[in-house]
Amino acid sequence: MTTKKRISVEINGRSVEREVEPRMLLVHFLREELSLTGTHIGCETSHCGACTVDIDGSSVKSCTHLAVQCDGAEVLTVEGLADRGTLHAVQQGFYQEHGLQCGFCTPGMLVRAYRLLQENPDPTEDEIRTGMSGNLCRCTGYQNIVKAVRWAADTLKAQAAAPNASAAAAAAPAVTA
Repeated sequence: MTTKKRISVEINGRSVEREVEPRMLLVHFLREELSLTGTHIGCETSHCGACTVDIDGSSVKSCTHLAVQCDGAEVLTVEGLADRGTLHAVQQGFYQEHGLQCGFCTPGMLVRAYRLLQENPDPTEDEIRTGMSGNLCRCTGYQNIVKAVRWAADTLKAQAAAPNASAAAAAAPAVTA
């Protein structure tokens, strides 16, 4: 008889408490206990990255991470990227630049791209390729995935500059003729 352990975790900004078996993988916890099915089960060996989630600011392959290891942690899944129905820039980038085909790898790609841009807001093409290398895609050839991440980086940079530009304009003295 396995003794369950009570865990408390924040998932996509929502507090969750559950009793789980100590051997339950995070990917199964997300999909089966919380019905967050965006996190895909691919290789189950942490090679493909379809199950990538963000835990306390790090990309983690949830197929080899136990749910009990997340006790007290903050977890972000692909479902948590959008903000009140507005796509995150990485999601919009994959749409704009056709960064997906079959879509199976896409949730892990999106979450990894999100973390990559948190770590490096202005990556080069080589840095994007290296940063995304733990996530495999069998359909796209990666070119459009790289373009999608670059699009998201440029969009996030423009969004960050926009409030600063309007604040600077408001603070600037008025010019009169």
